[in-house]
Amino acid sequence: MPITQYLERNAELYGKDCALVELNPEEKDSFRKIWKEYDLTQSEPHLPYRREITWKIFNEKANRCAHYLLERGVRKGDKVGILLMNCLEWLPIYFGILKIGALAVPLNFRYASDEIEYCVNLADVSVLMFGPKFIGRIEAIYDKIIAHRLLIYVGEGECPSFAEDYFMSAMNYSSENPEFDITDDDDAAIYFSSGTTGFPKAILHKHRALMHSAACEQNHHGQKKDDCFLCIPPLYHTGAKMHWFGSLISGGKAVLLRGTKPEHVLKAVSDEGCTIVWLLVPWAQDILNALDRGDVKIADYKLDQWRLTHMGAQPIPKKLVEDWLKYFPKHDYDTNYGLSESIGPGCVHLGVGNIHKVGAIGIPGYGWKTRIVDEKRKDVKQGEVGELAVFGPGVMVKYYKNPEATAEVLDDEGWLYTGDVAMQDEDGFIWLVDRKKDVIISGGENLYPVQIEDFLRKMNQIKDVAVIGLADQRLGEIAAAVIEVKEGFTLTEDEVNEFCLELPRYKRPRKLIFAPVPRNPTGKIEKPKLREKYRTVDPFASMRED
Repeated sequence: MPITQYLERNAELYGKDCALVELNPEEKDSFRKIWKEYDLTQSEPHLPYRREITWKIFNEKANRCAHYLLERGVRKGDKVGILLMNCLEWLPIYFGILKIGALAVPLNFRYASDEIEYCVNLADVSVLMFGPKFIGRIEAIYDKIIAHRLLIYVGEGECPSFAEDYFMSAMNYSSENPEFDITDDDDAAIYFSSGTTGFPKAILHKHRALMHSAACEQNHHGQKKDDCFLCIPPLYHTGAKMHWFGSLISGGKAVLLRGTKPEHVLKAVSDEGCTIVWLLVPWAQDILNALDRGDVKIADYKLDQWRLTHMGAQPIPKKLVEDWLKYFPKHDYDTNYGLSESIGPGCVHLGVGNIHKVGAIGIPGYGWKTRIVDEKRKDVKQGEVGELAVFGPGVMVKYYKNPEATAEVLDDEGWLYTGDVAMQDEDGFIWLVDRKKDVIISGGENLYPVQIEDFLRKMNQIKDVAVIGLADQRLGEIAAAVIEVKEGFTLTEDEVNEFCLELPRYKRPRKLIFAPVPRNPTGKIEKPKLREKYRTVDPFASMRED
């Protein structure tokens, strides 16, 4: 069944219960103008901004959005773009689009104007719904994207002259469920790849994939009605939304936190009674650093109800999890692996209870199969390194309007080739070695940056690290480590080089660069940016060192 039916069920069974809370501790004045029918919870002194909606209001908002779009000529199969920061409007709009058989097309809120233009053209977006923070970016490309498109402004303040005011119009439409025949085989959404290797690709998914992601998440983490999920990552990304789908199935409350400061995360967990939290590596590390420094203290918060922490979107350093469990020894822990092409997290997961395998990405998720293959796509022997492939109901239909790219990663049987290099141990657990495109070939040896990064992260002074390949006259490439040092610490090249003596010589970084490590909104290191920035650094390094 389409996932929209879960929302309608929750409105009927749990109509008066809280569905979503938006917390905005960092922007007190943001979103002052809200829909009149929202019930505003009075702000407490320690939470400068908070608002919530029930399941009944949630569903009514989605229905009003659906009827509003129908009145504007949107029909089944049309594409509607969403360019919003995380807010209470986001998910009702998403479900309103799905309810009429249109395709939701979430856009990265960090896109520059040219990227917005590229994506709305690639995905054939006919309606673009955007928030206040994007007025300037939309205005800059207005003449290029306005043809045959409706621009809808979703936010407070004066509506731009080139757009239609959603708040002023949507409240006047019916709150009843629209009558539409939607099946699991209908197209549902277009998501975009993270774009770390250039302009993103458009990923087409059916309703079946959304449903499977919900079932997969609930199966892995056992969400119940009294669970409360803290959602921090951006909703445009499959990871955040598909983890929230576990709350949708259970009818539980979820909190959208806008901000990642350690004190805000811990206060949200404490004040809202959050039981499940999904974190990206940088946020978890920031919390650990703040605890180490004494900037925040666990005793100042009510955290006993917090039962599960899970992480994903990138390789998870084993040391990070070990340090986390020192502060939170009663937490269940899970690692989630996935791609937007496999409808987000869960095609592989560590599994709650497999803490002895921390460092692995885990075993095939609920309803998923995996293989590790060589360059000819033949299965390798257990323990050998190869490319990870996944198969299941959440695999994408295709890269929209890109048959060549589709053929590169999707075979005729439906196996998706991830581009990640992995190996399976004797117990059947999969270990991520690196991205296929990030492998460094130095003097004929394959170097896997993730392995070197995990080793360097054992140094207490290191906040973050990225290992990249740089051109070298003698070896072809050398490994260079870009190191971001923790606040209040110092670190020298000699100290790092001495620490690396434990590594085999060919794996030791031949170049050290002390600088910030850039990550995209989903937590992935932006290695193409680093390679471009440092590509001319010392091409004769190996000649001098050897």
